[in-house]
Amino acid sequence: MTDTVVNQPVTRDPSRPLDPPAEFTQLREDQPIVRVRYPNGTTGWLVTRFEEGSQVFNDPRMSAKRHRHDTPEGEVQDTENLPFDVGFVFMDEPDHGAYRRLLTARFTPKAVQTKLQPYLDKIVDEHLDAIAAGPETFDFVQAMALPIPCLVICELLGVPYADRDGFHHATVDMMDMGKSQEVRDKGAHWLVAYITKLVADKRRTGDTTGILAELINKADGEDSILSERQLIGLGVLLLFAGHDTTAAMMGLSTLTLLTHPEQRQDLLDQPGKVGPAIEELMRYLTIVQFGLGRVALEDLEIGGAQIKKGELVVVAMNAANRDPRAFDNPDTLDIDRKMVRHMGFGYGVHACLGQNVARAELRTVLPKLFARFPNLRLATPLEEVPMDFTGTNYGVRKLMVTR
Repeated sequence: MTDTVVNQPVTRDPSRPLDPPAEFTQLREDQPIVRVRYPNGTTGWLVTRFEEGSQVFNDPRMSAKRHRHDTPEGEVQDTENLPFDVGFVFMDEPDHGAYRRLLTARFTPKAVQTKLQPYLDKIVDEHLDAIAAGPETFDFVQAMALPIPCLVICELLGVPYADRDGFHHATVDMMDMGKSQEVRDKGAHWLVAYITKLVADKRRTGDTTGILAELINKADGEDSILSERQLIGLGVLLLFAGHDTTAAMMGLSTLTLLTHPEQRQDLLDQPGKVGPAIEELMRYLTIVQFGLGRVALEDLEIGGAQIKKGELVVVAMNAANRDPRAFDNPDTLDIDRKMVRHMGFGYGVHACLGQNVARAELRTVLPKLFARFPNLRLATPLEEVPMDFTGTNYGVRKLMVTR
């Protein structure tokens, strides 16, 4: 097999901004697992089919302990040298499960429904009221896609919403692979300093609100497995991942439904379809644009390729979620699709911890938005909507719409 260069930013067709890069689609049909040179110059493997990708995520011989592959040319980042502890995201079992269990109780479907949903309904209605009282043409990202996830993660963590501009800008800098390492590290250090101060303030004042306070209590308890650095790292991880990913998905989902009027109308006519519709949007869009990787702990075979011990294998989840071997007519958005699995939230034991929160936000915002504004439409041509090609998550930078 010959090396294939994976470019950064990822090449997408501006006239088809909702589709994965054409180069990934072609690879999926011709060479589903291929040797690649990652954006930072290191080499490894890229998987573009669903079954082979699920094998990568499920095989215990594939380790989550890995270096970054999505950094710009010449930057090879070991996760142990990052500005903050990345926690269970880069751990294998049994450590991964032990640390993840510190948080799972707050993210179950029941916990989200009973503790978060009333707050979510309230803030969504308030933002829709503000939109109705404002100009007919507005930026949906600034009006809803960004503030709703920010409010939710602040409520969950016990973080002051007044600080949202600071942590959002730091997050954007940290996760934008088009920016220099100096700028990205500056964003990460800002978040570390912010969470460190917040932890100290909560300890000093005895504030017990939010997940962060619960983690402090666990870290300060006897026989705790959570070090101070890990506590800060978990706070940073939850803060930036908890709002950036959902904001990207909310903006992209809204754009998708605006460009698929029949599906949007079907969702309005039959609100009971909202659950399957969210799963289909997650599959169809797949916002993680540089893929997720695993490192081989021993020599093994995947899809006929001989993987050597220590080699990095990255799954292009956006291509795998459009694999015709796993999904009928995968390039068609179909909210009636019968689907039992997809990679929109990752896959396997490392699947997104906050997926039930993200589902609740999307399930609340999208039906309410289009029920309140049934004539909502794009204020610019689709090809002129500015997309995020360099962020870790693919999304819409600005979405001008008219109600």
